Amino acid sequence: MKITVKLYAQLGIYLPPGTKDNQLDMEVEEGATVAAVFTKFSVPPESCHLVLVNGAFVPPGQRESHLLKEHDALAAWPPIAGGS
Repeated sequence: MKITVKLYAQLGIYLPPGTKDNQLDMEVEEGATVAAVFTKFSVPPESCHLVLVNGAFVPPGQRESHLLKEHDALAAWPPIAGGS
């Protein structure tokens, strides 16, 4: 099944070379989970602070069990630091 993966900010380094706009359309197996997709790209789980599927937040404790569906959009952002 086809999904879209978007890895923002520093997470973009985990996408294949030549990926445009930190976004990649890809094929995954039926029953693929959010965590399985991150593993495929060698993204450390602790680097994914905010994870959304179709705009809905997926908490850390649900990423290994959240099943992706055809045409889902999976997006992740790293932790953000700074400010004063």
